[in-house]
Amino acid sequence: MKIDFANLAYQHNLYKDEIESAILKVARNCNFIMGDEINMLENKLQDYLKVKHAISCANGTDALLLALMALDIKHGDEVITTPFTFIATAEMIALLGGKPVFVDIDERTYNIDASKIEAAITSKTKAIVPVSLYGQPADMDMISEIAKKNSLKVIVDGAQSFGATFNGIKDLALGDIATTSFFPAKPLGCYGDGGAIFTNNDILAEKIRSLRVHGQSKRYHHKYIGIGGRLDTIQAAVLIAKLEHYEKDLKLRQQVAANYTKALKDKKNIVLPYIENRATSAWAQYSIRIEDRNIVQEKLKEKNIPTAIHYPMPLHLQECFKYLGYKEGDFKVAEKVSNEILSLPMNPYLCYEEIEYISNAL
Repeated sequence: MKIDFANLAYQHNLYKDEIESAILKVARNCNFIMGDEINMLENKLQDYLKVKHAISCANGTDALLLALMALDIKHGDEVITTPFTFIATAEMIALLGGKPVFVDIDERTYNIDASKIEAAITSKTKAIVPVSLYGQPADMDMISEIAKKNSLKVIVDGAQSFGATFNGIKDLALGDIATTSFFPAKPLGCYGDGGAIFTNNDILAEKIRSLRVHGQSKRYHHKYIGIGGRLDTIQAAVLIAKLEHYEKDLKLRQQVAANYTKALKDKKNIVLPYIENRATSAWAQYSIRIEDRNIVQEKLKEKNIPTAIHYPMPLHLQECFKYLGYKEGDFKVAEKVSNEILSLPMNPYLCYEEIEYISNAL
C-alpha cells in the first residue's frame, strides 16, 4: 500500500470542474489583481466565520505581518508567543524590530501554556500571539482575561485552524485580530500562496486594508508605510469553489482523526493528540509523540508511509534567534515535544484500511 500524506490530487479531482471553471473565468476576464472574486471571497469568509471583517492577503506570513503592523508593533516592543510553532509567528515580530518573548507550551495540547503568560509580561509587552497548533485553539479564555487585565492586544495565529472552534465560536473570530494561511496543504488551501486577516474592529480593518496595498488611502496617496500583500484573484476563485465543500471536508478530517485514535489507542509508547472539551480541531495534522522517532520514521518510509516533523527544533534554539539569549533547557516541554513529535498522513480522504495499515506498521 502507498499512502499519500495530503492527497491534494484526489481533492482536485473531486472538485475539478468547479475549480477549473473558476480559474478559467478569471483568466478570460484578465482581472488578475483585486478582481471581483476577492470581494466575493471576503464576504463568504465573513459569513462562514461570523466575523465582521475578512481581509485576504498574499500568504499566512503576510497576514501576521499586517496584523502586527496594524497594532503598531515596533522596535523594542515585546510580543509574547510560543517557541513551538512555524518560524513565521516569531519571525514577523522580529522583522518589525519587536522582541519575541517565548513562553513554554502545555504538554497535552502543545499550545502556549496560558498559565505561564502573566509571568512573562513587562512594561514593554504590547501583545500576545497564541498559535492554534495542528488546528486546535489555545486557551482563549485565560489568554483573553490576561490581555484585558494588562491592556494587551491578542493576535490569534490560526494558520492551521480554519474552521476550528473554542467554546462554540470559530477561533478566527477571537482575539483583536486573527490570521490564517491558505497554503495548499492547509485544511482550506488554494493553489499557491494565500492568507487572510480577520477582525471585528472597524478601525483595524480599515488600516489593514490600506497596509495591504502599500498604505494607500486612495490610488497613489499613501497614509502608511505598507506592503504589497494582495491575494491573487485566481487564488480567490479557487478558495470560493473549495469553501462550498469545506464543512464536509472538515467533518471528514475529524472522522479520520477519530479513526486514527481508535486504531492507536491501545498501542504502547505512543502519545496520541489531546483535544480539550471546550475546543474542536481543524486537524491540520495528526501528530503523535514517540521515542526513537528517527528509527520509527525510517521504518515507516520502508512501508511507503510518509511522515513529517512539525517541528524538529523549537524557535528559541534557532540560530536566527540566538541574539535573544535563550538556551537549551529554558523551555523544557517544547524541547521534549520537538524531540518526539511525528505527524502521520492526514487528509479528509484517508480510508480506514489505510489507517489500519499505518497503525499496524507503527
